[in-house]
Amino acid sequence: MNKNSKIYIAGHRGLVGSAILENLQQKGYTNLITRTHKELDLTNQNDVAHFFNSEKPEYVFLAAAKVGGIVANNIYRADFIYDNMMIQNNVIHQSYINKVKKLLFLGSTCIYPKNAPQPMKEDYLLTDVLEYTNEPYAIAKIAGIKMCESYNLQYGTNFISVMPTNLYGPNDNFDLEKSHVLPALIRKIHLSKLLSKSAYDEILKDTGLATIEEAKTYLSSFGVSENTVEIWGTGKPKREFLWSKDMADACVFIMEKREFKDTFSEGEKEIRNTHINIGTGKDISIKELAETIKKIVGYEGNLIFNTEKPDGTLRKLTDVSKLNSLGWKHKIELEDGIQQMYDWYGNK
Repeated sequence: MNKNSKIYIAGHRGLVGSAILENLQQKGYTNLITRTHKELDLTNQNDVAHFFNSEKPEYVFLAAAKVGGIVANNIYRADFIYDNMMIQNNVIHQSYINKVKKLLFLGSTCIYPKNAPQPMKEDYLLTDVLEYTNEPYAIAKIAGIKMCESYNLQYGTNFISVMPTNLYGPNDNFDLEKSHVLPALIRKIHLSKLLSKSAYDEILKDTGLATIEEAKTYLSSFGVSENTVEIWGTGKPKREFLWSKDMADACVFIMEKREFKDTFSEGEKEIRNTHINIGTGKDISIKELAETIKKIVGYEGNLIFNTEKPDGTLRKLTDVSKLNSLGWKHKIELEDGIQQMYDWYGNK
């Protein structure tokens, strides 16, 4: 990519897309294209075709997706598979039609089997059944990987798929129903701290509710009280977390310096599993994560683990040897990242 290359960032307001946009701007890229969902509905085939035909981007970061945590994935199953497949199909196909030089498709490590060996190598894709709670989302992302591979093999395109581990950072989703575990824990623990201090004005500002009674009732439905925070599951599952700005840096690095041909060995008869894991190669239990957040927030209440609720996959750790061999490694460690994220949340 040149500094004046025409680059489209799909999903530029999201956690990953906003970080990619910021990274490109900091590196001096000046011809960046963005559209809000209101301006361009990526699930609409005609609208996407018109956009690509008129704008003719040279490079595409496909960071747009319908995302959420274990609760949202399990409840809105049809929405997650339909919306994500429509977005992918439209953007990837129009990138081919309009001769985009390179596309980066962002997936998720939930593509791997529920009981995949740990750490998870790229070759473990499609070797066993998926975790039930996020199966529709995972299937959509697997379809995106195979679509990129197939277009490359049939049409000679240069579409690369990357699979980030659990991400967190500025512009994350803190919705108590739909967010991922780390931002949800930050907000729940923070709000319980405010309740314990009777900081009612701050609570009303955070929740957007009219009275403190409404706020208490609302927070109680998510297991947040003056002295306790309820957390789903046993706390034993282990998860890997990557700072979103590190993720963005990895994405830009791959777009600048690597090609599809770098994702597999020369001479392979069957070219598959060309996607690249992006992570730290380190994990932490949900209980340890909650305790770390509790310390950073300065919370003195109790963490209650509701063992009647599902744990999800017990461990999800990526093998990042392929990424490291391509020349990239993470920079921000988890505790530093959580501190930065909490500071950002408090100032937003």
